[in-house]
Amino acid sequence: MTLLDREAPPLSPPQPPRPTPTGVPAWIRDLALGMRFAVSGGREGWTRTALTAVGVGLGVALLLAAAAVPHLLDARESRDAARATLKATSQAVDKGSTPTTFLWAEASTEYRGDPVGGRVLRAEGAEAPPPPGVAKIPGPGEMVVSPALRELLASSEGALLAQRLDDRIVGTIGDAGLVDPGELLFYAGSSTLKVDGVGIRSPGYGLDESPPPLDPLLVALVSLMCVVLLVPVVIFIATAVRFGGDRRDRRLAALRLVGADVRTVRRIAAGEALAGTVAGLAVGVAFFLIVCQIVGRVRLWGYSAFPSDIAPVPLLALLIVLAVPVAAVLVTQVALSSVAIEPLGVVRDTGPRRRRLWWRLLLPLLGVGILSTTGSLDTMTQTGGALPIAVGSACVLIGLAGLLPWLVELAVSRLRGGPVPWQLAVRRLQLSSGTAARAVSGITVAVAGAIALQMMFGVMQKDFLEITGQDTERADFYVSSDYGDSALAERMIQDFRDTKGVDKVIGTVEAYVAGTGAPTEHGWQPITSLTVGSCATLREIAELPTCRDGDAFVGHLDARAAKKVGSTGVKEQNANTDQAAVPGTPIDLTGNYGEGKRKPVLWTLPKEARTVVTFPDPMGDVHDGILATPGALGSVKLPDAMARASIKVDRSVPDAAEYVRGTAAAIDPTLRINPLMDMERDKQYESVQGGLLVGGTLTMMLIAASLLVSQIEQLRERKRLLSVLVAFGTRRRTLVWSVLWQTAVPVLLGTALAVAGGLVLGRFMLGVIDKSTGDWWVFVPYAAVGASVILLVTLASLPPLWRMMRPEGLRTE
Repeated sequence: MTLLDREAPPLSPPQPPRPTPTGVPAWIRDLALGMRFAVSGGREGWTRTALTAVGVGLGVALLLAAAAVPHLLDARESRDAARATLKATSQAVDKGSTPTTFLWAEASTEYRGDPVGGRVLRAEGAEAPPPPGVAKIPGPGEMVVSPALRELLASSEGALLAQRLDDRIVGTIGDAGLVDPGELLFYAGSSTLKVDGVGIRSPGYGLDESPPPLDPLLVALVSLMCVVLLVPVVIFIATAVRFGGDRRDRRLAALRLVGADVRTVRRIAAGEALAGTVAGLAVGVAFFLIVCQIVGRVRLWGYSAFPSDIAPVPLLALLIVLAVPVAAVLVTQVALSSVAIEPLGVVRDTGPRRRRLWWRLLLPLLGVGILSTTGSLDTMTQTGGALPIAVGSACVLIGLAGLLPWLVELAVSRLRGGPVPWQLAVRRLQLSSGTAARAVSGITVAVAGAIALQMMFGVMQKDFLEITGQDTERADFYVSSDYGDSALAERMIQDFRDTKGVDKVIGTVEAYVAGTGAPTEHGWQPITSLTVGSCATLREIAELPTCRDGDAFVGHLDARAAKKVGSTGVKEQNANTDQAAVPGTPIDLTGNYGEGKRKPVLWTLPKEARTVVTFPDPMGDVHDGILATPGALGSVKLPDAMARASIKVDRSVPDAAEYVRGTAAAIDPTLRINPLMDMERDKQYESVQGGLLVGGTLTMMLIAASLLVSQIEQLRERKRLLSVLVAFGTRRRTLVWSVLWQTAVPVLLGTALAVAGGLVLGRFMLGVIDKSTGDWWVFVPYAAVGASVILLVTLASLPPLWRMMRPEGLRTE
């Protein structure tokens, strides 16, 4: 029996073909396949995925930082409120000290432009609570300091401050008692603090007060600021997920060659982008955690933060984690919707169709329409809040990013001729201008937003500036105390005169006194002020005919005081002075009016007291009433008085301000010393401006890093072409210049677009806050900064470019 005679086994019935998945299963299958391609493509695939992950990670890290801002601000405000001293009730003050009360006085100062917070404390009982972050209230001659202040005092940089704060350090303030890790703060103990002096009695710490509502103008400014800082980040993330587009197109064409349809290859491409994006989320979280650990050691524009404070709001963090991958898939689908992927290649390689303008104008026009129909600021804040401003400005800025590729394509399509580097650059832009435009779109949006913000800052700052009326030509510093007498005033004058760098000192003792003549219509004795000073000092505030120690004068305000009290106020105060300060009559130095509670301390105003004209002092304060030299008072002591000194320093002397503050601390650490300023800025405005500086710096750092990553990705895409040109004898210098020109052209066009868009956005934002345009030339510094950032990034990309021009780049796997 042969093999041919054997009976063949029965054939198995044919299996029905497996159904091709559709709908959600098809999406899952194709996305998973694309993610597999992204991580299994050899070194090229890993490099592409790594660059995408780094690019997306940078943006995610900044988005997470932005999501942590609400918690950061709440934590800072909570700690600041927790260490604020509670005010004792009037009954507690009358009863006197208790085992749980303490006295405190403000002793804050400044050192080389940095604020140094401080308080003097005295426990009135064994159970007096210490401030948050402090183990116990320091004793006399002791102090506890923040870590940053301890470090400063121990360094050579803080030598002058160490002379001023010379108490023995017995402890360090914990995190619970500090607003941020870089804060300079101290608590000093005292044995002489009294409640009838500068001391204030308090039973504990912790205020439960909500911060004042933000000014509507600042609401509009903050809304625009958030959009300006975050839109460039979103745009870069959308750019990063499109890294490796040329190689991806060739892979997709190969998939079409083996039978995949168009929808399948688009989903596979979305899966590749999704893989890099998911890796970018992990990288972004890692970047964020690393920054959180080092943020306490870095101080940016005077701000720092504890790592525990940088906690993203859970809902915002979840939104970022979900939105970024979804955006990556959508961006990839939109990018491929205009590309015909065929088995033998993609249409983009043979001739891209021209970009159309009409749909690119829809988004910025929509934004302008929203801003123009928002209405008045008051109406906007009462109805829709800041949402119309945020949506309108975001539409304008995102629309600029969409206009840039069209503008670059239009401009380079008309360029012809020129040197070889120029021709190489222009030809590359003509073949693929979208990649170059996307690389600079983030900086374009950032510059446009910065121009709009500066236009708002320029016209709004006068609304948040208050003219102080202080004369900075006559004095630089003003020192004051809530107590004092002639002896203290003389010491202040003498000690400050002996201080290095001080040119002139004007020192006075001031108090409120009451006349003893006929009462006013309210039944009170008329009140006026008493200013005690030497003849030289009194001549700084009044026009004296002659003066010697023992003289006294009755001061009347003149027209120069009308800026302070008004024309009517000048007449009323002069009339009140004449009623209270009658030469030859007794004056009650306690200042009691009505029935009063204290025993009067009487002093007779000399009969020969002459009436003189007074004028404002360097602080802008008026000094009507009684002007007296120390000899006129004799041995009479003022029950309640305030010592004042105006100081003029020599600005050419280094650290003259610190010498003045050191002298003030030696006299009494509770002396208040303030610099004189022509104008004073609103605190809320300063806070918003500080936040803009910090946020703008971080955004610019991100943009610079992202541009570098994008530039390296573009060079990597062209590595083979560069190697071919070098192999054919092209000079490397020619290629370097061509790369520079490829960057310079989109930069110039992007800057021009940013200037136009920023001015338009700023003009409509000024319409929202009902302001007129101030300076149209605010764009100059921001355009220069944006161009400089891109130039630096291009220079930083030259070393990788040099390595990519080697002939070894022609090898393939």
